[in-house]
Amino acid sequence: MDRRRTKQLQILLTLAVVFALTGLWGCGPGQPPLDEIRQRLADKSTYSVVLENMKQEGTFFKEHYHQYQIATPDKTWATGWLEVPKEFYQRYAMYLGMTVAGMKDGEPLMAAAPPGYQYVGDPRYGRWRSGPGGEYWAFNRNTPLFDELEIDIDFPHIYRGDYRKYRSSHSKGVPYFGSKGQFGTQGSYTKKAKPNFFQRQQAKANIKSASFSEKVSKSIGRTRTGYRGRSGGRGK
Repeated sequence: MDRRRTKQLQILLTLAVVFALTGLWGCGPGQPPLDEIRQRLADKSTYSVVLENMKQEGTFFKEHYHQYQIATPDKTWATGWLEVPKEFYQRYAMYLGMTVAGMKDGEPLMAAAPPGYQYVGDPRYGRWRSGPGGEYWAFNRNTPLFDELEIDIDFPHIYRGDYRKYRSSHSKGVPYFGSKGQFGTQGSYTKKAKPNFFQRQQAKANIKSASFSEKVSKSIGRTRTGYRGRSGGRGK
């Protein structure tokens, strides 16, 4: 009887550990913050949500975070660090600095796009100008909307051809990274505009590389020591 009870207790303990580990592995944020932001802006017919920053923290159990810039025609603000599910973080990993949610006069953004592109062609937000490379869109600089979206003097010109490509991608629900891939996490403009993100990435890569080199060095040292020991033994 004692043996049976002991076995039952062992089984219960094992199940408790399994459930505890399952709970630990499955823990994390529920609804992605971006969904909550959309819900809060449900009464707005025009807005933009830009993925301003992102990061991962932790060694064994990583936590994932996003920061967003939110802009409406009459108000702009930024969020702090918001925890997001791992799958959500991975899904948006290529969209740093891009508009990942938005509406324009009730028309939803169908896929991620460079900031401000949804406002091109609307005379309330700018106008077409002629330049050496052809006609390009000049945003109105006197609105807080574009200050918040970080459309500055270094922002690549949006030529008519670029805009046509964007509209084609938008109609198909395909992300648009610019005519030369300037936008998104791998974009040349993004790397200039968001140096802090890439500095963090480089620092992590350096630490990982140093750790790997140290492990290789120790492994080679152990192998060489063992080889000499066997060689010396056979020599005698």
